[in-house]
Formats: sequence, structure tokens, C-alpha cells
Amino acid sequence: MPVRRHPSETAPTTSTVWPSGGRHLWSSGRAGPLHAHARGHLVYAATGVLTVRTEGGTSVVPANRIAWTPAGRAHQHLAHGDTDMRIVFLPPSLAGRVPDRPAVFLASGLAREVLLALTGPDGNGHPAPAHGRASRARLLRVLVDELRETREQPLRLPEPRDDRLRSLARILSEDPAANAPLAELGRAVGAGSRTLSRLLREELGMTFYEWRTQLRVQHALVLLADGHGTTRTAHACGWANASSFIAAFAQVVGTTPGRYRAAAAGRDAVSRPARRQP
Repeated sequence: MPVRRHPSETAPTTSTVWPSGGRHLWSSGRAGPLHAHARGHLVYAATGVLTVRTEGGTSVVPANRIAWTPAGRAHQHLAHGDTDMRIVFLPPSLAGRVPDRPAVFLASGLAREVLLALTGPDGNGHPAPAHGRASRARLLRVLVDELRETREQPLRLPEPRDDRLRSLARILSEDPAANAPLAELGRAVGAGSRTLSRLLREELGMTFYEWRTQLRVQHALVLLADGHGTTRTAHACGWANASSFIAAFAQVVGTTPGRYRAAAAGRDAVSRPARRQP
């Protein structure tokens, strides 16, 4: 049976926004409305984990990722674990140097520290940073340069268009631990395994195994952020044992479940994720 999550009842829920950015302290399970901004913005979870939903799919943003949403693109944020969300708006001159579509970047140590400096509280507890205009402009250029030098490393589950794939996604999301083969799942959605395999390649560029692994890892990211242990999360997401889960998780996320869980709780920055093969 899948592990059910429950919103936090103790964490504060506060939001402070200034012209160049913002900071939201959200309790676990809090979801923002579907909305868009006139300027593109970067989002980072200093603690907790975010999911960013757009019409193209859902991306998970843990502490070793930074998400970019272009101006005018409708999106929604959802917090997993008590989340400290930081937002930085980019001026058009810098927004033109990053993709014109939603993207998720690896957060280098420098990018993370610059983003926190641009959004962190000052010594008096005020959220707006005490940087002058010229200083802030330099920091923004450094941040964008860092993002451009790192590979995009999305933890993104694309949204299928075909109704049969949508039905398949619902089945797998409701019980990610289920290990039914594609042929059996196909009977439930009214399509053969060959048809579903072809649709997955054409629409999402993935095999069924790759897609289900991505879906399971996304569920695991949420459960770990909500405080569940590695072994329980592994079983809840369909892995037979913790060691195989750790290997798959590290390959996709770039760090181990334990280190990731510590980062989500604010105990570790995960600034040096494990190296991934090109």
C-alpha cells in the first residue's frame, strides 16, 4: 500500500514578497494557486522540497536543484516537508540568457549561496537583502552564469497527452509500489504493450521502465522530505530492498536518499551531489 502524507499542523506559513524576489515559509502539503508572473523567476527550496507544475509536466525541486519558470508561464508550487522557498525574479536582459521554457538546473555551491544571499534575512530578521542595486546586479549575473555553466538536470515527469497514457499515469501514481507488467497495465487502459511502448517513446522519449522509475523517484523524493525513512520509502515506491532503491535514487537525483533527506530538513546543503555519467 502507498504511504499517505499528511499536511504539517505545526510549521509556520508566512509569505514575504519584495520587487526583486520573495521568501515563503510553507507547511508541508501547502499548495499555491495556479498563476503566472510578468517576469521570469528562479525558485529554490532552502529546506523542504517543492514540486513545480506547468502544462508540460511536474518537476521536483530538492535542495540540489534550482527551477526556472519563464515570464507569463502558468505554474503552481506545492511544498513537501516544511519548506523555505526562495524566489528571485530576473530582469529581461538576464532572462534572455536562460531557456525560454521551464527548466531545472543543478545547484552548484556558489549558485546556492548567491541565491540565499539575494533572498536571506538580514541581521534584524527582515527578509529583503541589504544589497545595493549595483551589488545585486553583480550577484544576479554570477547566478545566471553559474546556471549556464551547469547542465540542466531535471527531475521532471512529463505530462502525457494520450488518454491511454494519462490513465496509465494515474494507475502508477495511485500505487507506485505495484509491479504489474506493461501488458497487464495495458489491459486496464485499453491498449497493448507495443502501443503503449510506442506512445511513450513518441510523446515522452522514454521507455516504460525509465518512465516508471522517474515516477517512483518523484514519489520517493516527496516521502523522504516528509520524514519517512529509506527502507519504508523504498518499499512504498516499488523497490524490493533498500540497496537497489539507493542505487536508482542516486543515479537519478545525484545524491543518496539519506543525504537528500538531511538536506530537505535543513541539516545539509547537498552542494556536492554525486557525479553522474554523461
